[in-house]
Amino acid sequence: MIDASVNLTDTEVAAAAALAGAEVVRARYGRLHSRIDKGAGDFATDADLAAEEAILDVIRAARPGDAVHGEEGGRQGVAGAEREWLVDPLCGTLNYATGSQLVAVNVVLRNGPAAVADPFSGEVFLADGETARVRSGVPGEERPLAPTADTRLVDVNLDPPFPSAPGFRAVDLLAHPGFVENFRPRVVSTTLALAWVAAGRRAAYVTDGGDLSGSVHFAAGIALCRAAGCVVTGIDGGPVGPGGRGLVAAADAGTHELLMSMIGGRGRTG
Repeated sequence: MIDASVNLTDTEVAAAAALAGAEVVRARYGRLHSRIDKGAGDFATDADLAAEEAILDVIRAARPGDAVHGEEGGRQGVAGAEREWLVDPLCGTLNYATGSQLVAVNVVLRNGPAAVADPFSGEVFLADGETARVRSGVPGEERPLAPTADTRLVDVNLDPPFPSAPGFRAVDLLAHPGFVENFRPRVVSTTLALAWVAAGRRAAYVTDGGDLSGSVHFAAGIALCRAAGCVVTGIDGGPVGPGGRGLVAAADAGTHELLMSMIGGRGRTG
C-alpha cells in the first residue's frame, strides 16, 4: 500500500496501481472464477473486481482528491474533480478466464502518465507524456521503449462491435494482398498489443471503433505509443479523439503509410 505522505509522481502512482492490480490477477490465475454478465457476450470475473479494488486503493491513498473511472465500478471519487484516472483492471478477461496469460492491467491519468502491467512477465510499461520505458521484473532494471517495424507482426483486433463496416472491416485487411506480402497477422485482444508496438515487438496495431482516447481499454496503450514516438491515428487517418474512428498505431511512418494505403478511405463516412 502506498503511504499518502510519500511524494510520488503521477507516473509512479500509475505504476504502483497497475502493479497492485497485476498482483491480484496473477494470484488468482487458474482458479474457477465467478462471472458477472455484462450483456452482448461480455462479462467480468471476480478477478476483475478484486484487481480494480486493489488499484483504487493505491490511487485513493496517493491522490485522494482525484476521481477514478474504473471499467467495473464506473466513475467514483470527488465530484467535480479536475483529474480523472482511467482503469481497466483486467484487459483480456476472456483470455484470462480460458487460461491464457495474454492480459494486461491499465492505469492512466486522463491526458497524463500511464502504466500497462503484464501480470505474468512482471513487466510494467510506463509513459510520462514525453518518454516511454519498460521496467522488468528485476528490481532497478529499466530501459526506454524503442518502436521498430522489424518484426513485421501486426495485431488486428477482430472483436466486435464493427461500427465502420462495411466500409472498413478488419478481416478484409488481413486478406489484402499487400498485407499478406508485407506483414504477418497476430490477434492478442489486449492492451499488450499496443505496449508491444511501443516496445518494438510489433510493427503495428489496428482496431475499429469510435473515439478511443478516453477508453479505459485503450487510453493507456495510446499514451505509451505516443510517448515512444509511434504514429497514432484513427483508421481514417484523422486524430484519435472526439469524432475519431478506431485506431492505427504503427512503429514508424512507413509502416503507417503502408497500412493506410490498404485501409484506404473506406473508414471515412460522408
